[in-house]
Amino acid sequence: MEYNAATVSEMVKRVLAELEKAPTAQPKSEPVSATAPAGEIPVGISNRHIHLSKADLETLFGAGYELTPIKELSQPGQYACKETLTLLGPSMRAIENVRVLGPLRKTSQVEISKTDSFTLKVKPPVRESGKIEGSAPVIIVGPKGIVSLKEGCIIANRHIHMSPDDAAKFNVTDGQYIDVDVNSGTRRTRWFDVQIRVHPQFRLEMHVDTDDANAVGIGNGSTVTVVK
Repeated sequence: MEYNAATVSEMVKRVLAELEKAPTAQPKSEPVSATAPAGEIPVGISNRHIHLSKADLETLFGAGYELTPIKELSQPGQYACKETLTLLGPSMRAIENVRVLGPLRKTSQVEISKTDSFTLKVKPPVRESGKIEGSAPVIIVGPKGIVSLKEGCIIANRHIHMSPDDAAKFNVTDGQYIDVDVNSGTRRTRWFDVQIRVHPQFRLEMHVDTDDANAVGIGNGSTVTVVK
């Protein structure tokens, strides 16, 4: 669904009123995952987060505003920012303190979990990051303004970042889908249709969201193995 101006205005007024009553949470940085033993792939848990375009950044925080990096993430060039925002959907139940990740992108994108989608009452598709065409709408509330995305809210697919050398080691190619075994958690399982993403700057790591991680009892630095 899309949101008309009157609906957005009323929703934001309600949420801002509620936020004024609540204490301000301190921002938390996302930890960098540990190195896995040879032959295993370390896992990084991806919490809900937001990627912003320059135009949307300035709408939310003001003209000329720049992101404030606070911690490097596991993938080179990616970082967590001090800035956090509020997400809003048809449910009128806000999700606050959603971390902004840098650097800026050409198009804004919101990545949430399935559980988050129930809170917001949106229906994001499971997608590769950056593939937002036809994805769910969502409202982003900032200190200086709001952005109503007509599309851009997704649930990120399970994927593994790796360098060309890692790809050769595991005998996989960019874009390929594989299966992996999870043996390091409290509930052994197998994940299917895990996308391989290869780039010279990538560091070996599998990314899953909090729903997947909680379901099998793993954390940052846990490991998976490729099913042969």
